[in-house]
Amino acid sequence: MIRLHHCPQTRSMRTLWLLYELGVEFEVVLHAFDKSLRDPEYLSLSPAGRVPALEIDGERMFETGAITEYLCERFPEANMGRRPEDPDRMAWLVWVHFAETVSQHAAALTQQHVALYDDSMRSPVVMKLEAARLGKCYDAIEARLSTPVENRDYLLTSGFSAADVSVGQAVYMARHFRKLDDHPAVADWYERITEREAFQKSLPDARARLYTQDFYPAWETGG
Repeated sequence: MIRLHHCPQTRSMRTLWLLYELGVEFEVVLHAFDKSLRDPEYLSLSPAGRVPALEIDGERMFETGAITEYLCERFPEANMGRRPEDPDRMAWLVWVHFAETVSQHAAALTQQHVALYDDSMRSPVVMKLEAARLGKCYDAIEARLSTPVENRDYLLTSGFSAADVSVGQAVYMARHFRKLDDHPAVADWYERITEREAFQKSLPDARARLYTQDFYPAWETGG
């Protein structure tokens, strides 16, 4: 039995997308993005009060990178991971965990634009810095995808993997705060991977969206 604890449009979407790619049976427990994640019952699953939390065969996991590695090892037939002897193993690990670098900046901007309830609590400086840092992350992905390697349509030379899921979901969140206009290779890759059925199935119902806007421009003082 696999049970995913999930809040729409958060890091747990990464695990949801991966589970669909793996083609395994699982169930989803939806949670609100609010203080209920601090309830003792949920903290027994994820001690920092964050999503995702994954229940699998009586055990509990949290942290998306660890969950991604475990699921890919547990279900190798889907070819979403790369084995230690695979030439792409090192790159796979790097990009699976680079997703969290992207996500931490998107999370900071989510806090500034969405979670804080009063303009006086928001910082234009933080917003601009974090959006610039997302741009640096896009630069890294652009460089990877632009490397002149034959048939590299994905982050790995060997093809689509959980690395694309992890980074792709992080970019899905980041695009609410930093557009891809200056990163054509990233934009093409993002369009390619988000056409996949598993990604489309992981998208939230319109009523459950965390983000009420497709894009949040940097907030200016007095505006």
